[in-house]
Amino acid sequence: MNQISLDAKGGQFLADLASWQRESAPDNSADLERLRRNLRFARQQVLTKRQQQMLELYYDQGLTMGQIAAKLHLNRSTVCRTLQRARERLYACLRYTL
Repeated sequence: MNQISLDAKGGQFLADLASWQRESAPDNSADLERLRRNLRFARQQVLTKRQQQMLELYYDQGLTMGQIAAKLHLNRSTVCRTLQRARERLYACLRYTL
């Protein structure tokens, strides 16, 4: 019986701790907005049209690599490699703004 009450109190402590961490965390909304703006710019300027298309299908529309491959009549491995190259190009462009 005591074990149940201790677990309940421990759970409340963890919930209180998580709430405190959220409240005391620094506001990074300006940094996130700057990163989003730079990401939108980099997607337009740095990536090829094919990479832009695949990123939109994968991240914005939520399609799987297999679905993208079927839609574009490509191999799944081609989609995987293209997405990886796109992420690498974006990282190279944005790494100093992170």
